[in-house]
Amino acid sequence: MLHELLITLSKGLVDDPSQVKVTHRDGEDGMIVYELHVAEPDMGKVIGKQGRIAKAIRLVMKAAAARAGEKIQVDIVE
Repeated sequence: MLHELLITLSKGLVDDPSQVKVTHRDGEDGMIVYELHVAEPDMGKVIGKQGRIAKAIRLVMKAAAARAGEKIQVDIVE
């Protein structure tokens, strides 16, 4: 569920939605780390000015994770 939410949020922001990929791995203390991969030209659109869009994505994802009883972290990977 969270995986699909992150993909949906990200595809709405970028010019090339076919390049959006999300992977996940186990982190420390039972945390799930989601890694968001986008095309290089779309990196600025996902991060935003002063990281505002990235913060908003993380906020929405953490709220959804809290409802699901999970702890997550979202990393934007180049």
